[in-house]
Amino acid sequence: MKDSNFLKEMNARSVWHPMAHPADSQANPPTIVTGAQGVRITDVDGHEVVDGVGGLWNVNLGFSCQPIKDAIAAQLDRLPYYSIFRGTTNDAVIQLAEELRDFFEPDGLSRAFFTSGGSDSVETSLRLARQYHKIRGEAGRVKFMSLKKGYHGTHFGGASVNGNANFRTAYEPLLAGCHHIPAPYTYRNPFNETDPERLAQLCLSALEDEIAFQGANTIAAMIMEPVLGAGGVIPPHESFMPGVREICSQHGILLIADEVITAFGRTGSWSGSRHWGVQPDMMCTAKAITNGYFPFGAVMIADQVAEVFEGDETGRAAIGHGYTYSGHPVGAAAAIACLAETIRLDVPTNAAARGAQLHKGFKALMDKYDLIGDVRGGEGMMTAMELVSDRATKAPIDKGTIGAIQEATYRAGAMVRVSGPNIILSPPLILSEDEADTILTALDAGFASV
Repeated sequence: MKDSNFLKEMNARSVWHPMAHPADSQANPPTIVTGAQGVRITDVDGHEVVDGVGGLWNVNLGFSCQPIKDAIAAQLDRLPYYSIFRGTTNDAVIQLAEELRDFFEPDGLSRAFFTSGGSDSVETSLRLARQYHKIRGEAGRVKFMSLKKGYHGTHFGGASVNGNANFRTAYEPLLAGCHHIPAPYTYRNPFNETDPERLAQLCLSALEDEIAFQGANTIAAMIMEPVLGAGGVIPPHESFMPGVREICSQHGILLIADEVITAFGRTGSWSGSRHWGVQPDMMCTAKAITNGYFPFGAVMIADQVAEVFEGDETGRAAIGHGYTYSGHPVGAAAAIACLAETIRLDVPTNAAARGAQLHKGFKALMDKYDLIGDVRGGEGMMTAMELVSDRATKAPIDKGTIGAIQEATYRAGAMVRVSGPNIILSPPLILSEDEADTILTALDAGFASV
């Protein structure tokens, strides 16, 4: 293996990183991860830490899940690739679709359209939503509603419904007809409302107002995360998503649940929609579907939507959309093994327990350090703290300070993620109590260092 300095020089010379200034890796060389075992990662310098990020919200079962590795190897030996475009398919993807149908039956979802990842799944759901209304003879339903602070990937469609300017401004003009309502974000919202239930109702009223303003017969779908993830881990009040479901149903608007992060146990329930007792019309999945071991995703589709497509006699239901790697047999084999292991380990139970532990630990750190303005999460293994330079004014922390905390935390034994003013935790769902304590101890050291 090349030495650390050489790799960092080559990285700065050759690699552009997602979500970063192209020159950033020259001034601030990234951590070069060279190995992983269980929930721990090792960098090029031999430093081992607990991965509090879970890869990127996706390595739910850790880095040593042998059944998935074995399934990938066996499928590569048998059939490394074949297309599922019209006229051909493969046995692995058929088996996976049946197993997903059973898994998501409580969510009312019975069909799968396979993709290569989360952004692909979001793009697919938006396209299918528009097509659904065209098949039904309501071609004017083309607009989309979403939440400010929401994150829906990086394709033009996903960027258009994203609720964060960081993912939008550089690429505008984006898709027309995308409208955003306030998120149920108690720490910062335009209503200055701190009561979660009251705020949920105000946001629902804003949704109704925007629908009335735009005209319900012009709106194709509302897309939302059951718990906002990349926007800072914002769990809504329990009344919010059911309220959105009711409003959408009243106006003939499809509800798309973006569960690229929350599906497969992260919220302490098998899906984020199920966590809130809601059945969406479509669900976007990816990330944990293969534990991050293979790029793969699926849009799950409800019976009532599937029936419109499958019952069409006009030809408008022909799907002019797909990806070369849709239904990739190796990805399907990985997903089959991952789903079996996810169920066997009953990961939501541990996610709920460790998530509560981390949330309690964050609260204790907030009592100790004035830099922590807000702590959010507690819905499974999704936890965040928002840092401020002044609690009274809620002025955000400067990048240098939060970066120093992240670096010191890493040196003390844990990888954590920084997103804007937030430190976010999304560890593997197999995290132990001792490993959770290691993360909290490392964070304590990180804050103490500044």
